[in-house]
Amino acid sequence: MDNKRLLELTTIAKKIRSDIIEMNYYAGSGHPGGSLSCVEIITYLYWEVMNISPEIRTKADRDRFILSKGHSCLALYAALYQKGFFKRDEFKGLRKAGNMLQGHPDRLTTPGVEFNSGSLGQGISFAVGCALGARLCSLSFMTYALLGDGELNEGQVWEALMFAAHKGLDNLIAVIDYNKLQSDDFCENVTSLEPLLDKIKAFNWHVLEVDGHNFYALEHAFDRARKIKRRPTMIIAHTVKGKGVDFMENSPKWHGSIGLSKEEWNIAQKSLF
Repeated sequence: MDNKRLLELTTIAKKIRSDIIEMNYYAGSGHPGGSLSCVEIITYLYWEVMNISPEIRTKADRDRFILSKGHSCLALYAALYQKGFFKRDEFKGLRKAGNMLQGHPDRLTTPGVEFNSGSLGQGISFAVGCALGARLCSLSFMTYALLGDGELNEGQVWEALMFAAHKGLDNLIAVIDYNKLQSDDFCENVTSLEPLLDKIKAFNWHVLEVDGHNFYALEHAFDRARKIKRRPTMIIAHTVKGKGVDFMENSPKWHGSIGLSKEEWNIAQKSLF
């Protein structure tokens, strides 16, 4: 990645963060903290890695992105808008009945969404099914899944990891948005995940650990992951909850919020640019 492309991706990430704040303000509620923490991950996937666009969104050989931590859909919606899946006016209808953008992703209403996620643990299982289906149907697409760290408390996640390794699904790459916070406290105070890398390795996954806000690190990780054969890959991405907005960073309050006030919206937008 050259400096020009790094600048382009950084600019896209700033726009996505701004859109997240705007949507949260319009809705008066949402999950901004975990949406902000995964911005670079989603940006890199949609602009550098995945074969996906509005023109091929129904094609069998498109890549699949599964947002297993569905509450962080503000980041996904912002990316889908930036990629041309729908118009910006849809932001104003966020979390309102009958509108395209719901509080958790809905594949029946939102173009570009692959799976109705929100019940934690289920998205990674669906992603495993997509990867296995690709193999059984002799299709070459890749499946990418993004999990939350608090989501790893769900036993279904570990069942999915065990099955994926057993089947040797090297067409599956999963990422953990490891921001160290879940709905009401730091992960270590609820159910400690460490030693996380060793645990996932023990399930026979190839595991990489990176700075989830560093595009160079993400480039290296995804390049390496695509070369691994006969095993799925997990990327543990160390991130900051609420990244980019000073008063939201590392604060459990902003996991799920009542929405930003006008003053908070202005402060947040100024901090991003």
